Amino acid sequence: MKRPTTVLLTALAPVSWGTTYAVTTEFLPPDRPLFTALVRALPAGLLLLALTRVLPRGVWWAKAAVLGALNIGAFFPLLFVSAYRLPGGMAAVVGSAGPLFVVALSVPLLRERPAARTLATGAVAALGVSLVVLKGAGALDAAGVLAAVAATASMSAGTVLTRRWGRPDGVGPLALTGWQLTAGGLIVAPVALLAEGAPPTLDGRAIGGYLYLALANTAVAYWLWFRGIGRLGATRAGFLGPLSPLTAAVTGWAALGQALTPVQALGMALAFAATLAGQLGSGVVYGRRTSYRKQPYSTARTCTSATSGSAKASANAGAKPSGPSTSRPPRMRPSAE
Repeated sequence: MKRPTTVLLTALAPVSWGTTYAVTTEFLPPDRPLFTALVRALPAGLLLLALTRVLPRGVWWAKAAVLGALNIGAFFPLLFVSAYRLPGGMAAVVGSAGPLFVVALSVPLLRERPAARTLATGAVAALGVSLVVLKGAGALDAAGVLAAVAATASMSAGTVLTRRWGRPDGVGPLALTGWQLTAGGLIVAPVALLAEGAPPTLDGRAIGGYLYLALANTAVAYWLWFRGIGRLGATRAGFLGPLSPLTAAVTGWAALGQALTPVQALGMALAFAATLAGQLGSGVVYGRRTSYRKQPYSTARTCTSATSGSAKASANAGAKPSGPSTSRPPRMRPSAE
């Protein structure tokens, strides 16, 4: 699939996540953030497990648990805590710094050194989102700020590790998504039960909202997101993250009648420009290890073995040697994904 199509499909994930706030406030029972996180994650994960019928093997039980904890189990509750405790969209401002978190974590985990343009683009994206969602000054809750930072760091770490570990042979992104959603949901379940008690009574409106969150907003969106990370790389995918708060602002303006000021329009333009710039070029300089994949080593080893085998076969057939072999394994160039 061509990269523009992959970018557009991956962008649907943060766009879908941007509708979460409107759905939560308009359709779901109030003050049940952990129950909402549980309903988003666990049913979607179990559904994907039933569809794919693939379970982790070996070390992937631990890897799936780590990714599920970072991308779902820790991220969902921390996100809701920050949203409830912080005023004026501050949680979204912290979340818009996600591309910078991804770039910072890519240095030790992926051996990628970010280009100056990448850092500048991430800063512009954060500035644009802040102009859109940050409103009047208010007292900042320390626990809310810490939760917002932790949520952003957790999702960013999960994004980078998803890129580093890739997927086991024969396992598609749908199965990997199911593993993570199930693991994350199992982590949230006991916390939700202890903190919020029994599930609330649901009417038809709430059931519809939860179905949307579990299916489109979570199962499909996270599948597109993890698939995009594998094809675009962690840095490029991370630069699509600011589309989430921008979608939330547009949804509030179009569907909920919220005002959109000229400053917010300017912020949207800056954030969209930064998002597009983040998809141009690699934006990283590779070190010795260019990727989490081991293709260069295994390919060179295979080619060397094949060359040796050919030489032995020629000798056994009585062929005259024509001098030392000058064939070399093909040079593997760093992947620019």
